[in-house]
Amino acid sequence: MLLYPAIDLMSGQVVRLRQGRADQKTVYSSDPAAFARQWEREGGDWLHIVDLDASFSGTQQNLESVRAITSAVGIPCELGGGIRDVEAIRRALDAGVARVILGTKAAESLEFVGEMAREFGRERIAVGIDAKNGIVSVKGWTQETGQSALDLAVNAVKAGAGTIIYTDIATDGMLQGPNFPETERVNAAIVPLGGQLIASGGVGTAEHVVRAAKIPSLYGCIIGKALYDKTLSLAEVRKQLSVEC
Repeated sequence: MLLYPAIDLMSGQVVRLRQGRADQKTVYSSDPAAFARQWEREGGDWLHIVDLDASFSGTQQNLESVRAITSAVGIPCELGGGIRDVEAIRRALDAGVARVILGTKAAESLEFVGEMAREFGRERIAVGIDAKNGIVSVKGWTQETGQSALDLAVNAVKAGAGTIIYTDIATDGMLQGPNFPETERVNAAIVPLGGQLIASGGVGTAEHVVRAAKIPSLYGCIIGKALYDKTLSLAEVRKQLSVEC
C-alpha cells in the first residue's frame, strides 16, 4: 500500500480544514514546496495535493504553488479541486502532476470521465468521492447529491477511471480513524473491475494506517492532519508497516 501525504492549498498556504469546513481552517505554512520536500524525504510515495480554493469556487487558483511542489520533488503528485473541464486538466498536467482528480464533474457526468480517460489515459484520471453516510457531496462538500458513493465508485471505474479516492467527510480531520467498513466495501467492489482505491479521511495514528494496509488490495492511504499535528510520522508508519504487513 502506498502512502500519500496530503498538501491542501488555500491562497498559496498549506492548510487543513476540519470536516471540510472553510471556517475551521488551520494554516501551517506559506511554503508548500518545503512541506513537499519534507514528506518526500520522510518516505511518502506520492503527494496528494488539493486546491481548496478551486474546490469551493470551481476556478483553479493555486497552480503556481502546485508547480513549485512538483518541481521540488521526485515523487509523483496528484491534484484535485475544481477540475471540471478539459482545460483545467491540461493546466494541471502542465503544472507537473501525474494524475488529476475529478470530483464534482465526475458526479455530474460519467461520460466526461470516460472521455478524459480515453484522451489522457486511465492512469492519469482519478475520481474523488467525498461522502457522508454513504452519500456523495460535491463543490467543496457544500452540496449533497443523493448519489450512493458505492454506486458512483463502481460506475466511475466502469467508465474508465483508473483510481478512486474515497473520503469519509465525517471522519476527515478528526484523527479518530477512517471509516474502515465503508472503505472495505468500496475497495471490494472496484478491485475486481480493475480499479484501485485510495482511502482518505480520519487517519490519526500509525495503527490506523497499518489497519488500512491489511485491507486486501487497498492501493493507497492519504495522511493529512496527523502529519501536520505530529500525531504520527511517516518514519513511524514505515516501521510499523514493515513489522506488521
